[in-house]
Amino acid sequence: MVRDPQGKGTNVSNRGIGRARMFVGAFLLTAAVITWATGLLMSPHGTSVPGAKDVEHVRTVIVIYLRNTAIGTVVLAALSGWLLFPARRPRWPVRDWILIALLAVLVLSSFYQLYWLKTAVLS
Repeated sequence: MVRDPQGKGTNVSNRGIGRARMFVGAFLLTAAVITWATGLLMSPHGTSVPGAKDVEHVRTVIVIYLRNTAIGTVVLAALSGWLLFPARRPRWPVRDWILIALLAVLVLSSFYQLYWLKTAVLS
């Protein structure tokens, strides 16, 4: 038996790369959400905290932690966005819009947190 010659086009013999990109991208997106939520829960919004007296020495530690959390969230969101959006587009664009919205919330709130730390807490 003679096989037909392979047609010209893209090489689709290795689809595992696409699956691995999606898995690692989803894993990094989950890490970005966890990092973002941890930083959000640690945020010292408000001027008075009940029972917190003479804790100004902790403020710089929390500010540094929140800054690093916001920067880490932006980096993780960028990496996951790069991995989750390959060149070939899937046929279901709703997933893309949900991911874009989630990445936008993560990045914009992290940038706001960085701006808020610079203007409100450190000034």
